[in-house]
Amino acid sequence: MIAYILIIAGFLMRLLPHAPNFVPVAAIAVFAGAHLNKRMAMWVPLAIMMASDLIIGMHDVVLYTWGAFAVIGILSTWLKNRATVGNVFISTVASAVIFFVVTNFGVWLAWYAHTWVGFTTCYINAIPFLRSSILGNVVYAAALFGSYELAKRVIEKKNLAHVLLVD
Repeated sequence: MIAYILIIAGFLMRLLPHAPNFVPVAAIAVFAGAHLNKRMAMWVPLAIMMASDLIIGMHDVVLYTWGAFAVIGILSTWLKNRATVGNVFISTVASAVIFFVVTNFGVWLAWYAHTWVGFTTCYINAIPFLRSSILGNVVYAAALFGSYELAKRVIEKKNLAHVLLVD
């Protein structure tokens, strides 16, 4: 049930107007890695991207963006039983860096000269997107993990733990 909610929310958030790269997909991938099984951690962000890209439009580096989110979801399974505030923060920032490195490699291959100058220019031009990604990831991860922990405490207090079954 949580996977479907994450997919629908992520899909809708990508369709709403937003600052470049200020979307919840990486935060959802980190959250899915921490709270869902490994397969779902990969497929939740992929489902969001595939469905929303069909509406928003496909692009030259779609496989790099989808791949980056799948990798983030899989790597975030490390957070299972380790989801402290510090670990979530580090994973969330790392997810922005992973996305930045992977997708801009694809951008360089697709749109820039295949030279050192083209490579460095591509990554330098993408720095504003990295800042936006980090900020968006941190905001959305705080909302996801914070809401989940708050709901978990309320549910445990009222003895409704079966509601949080996620695997």
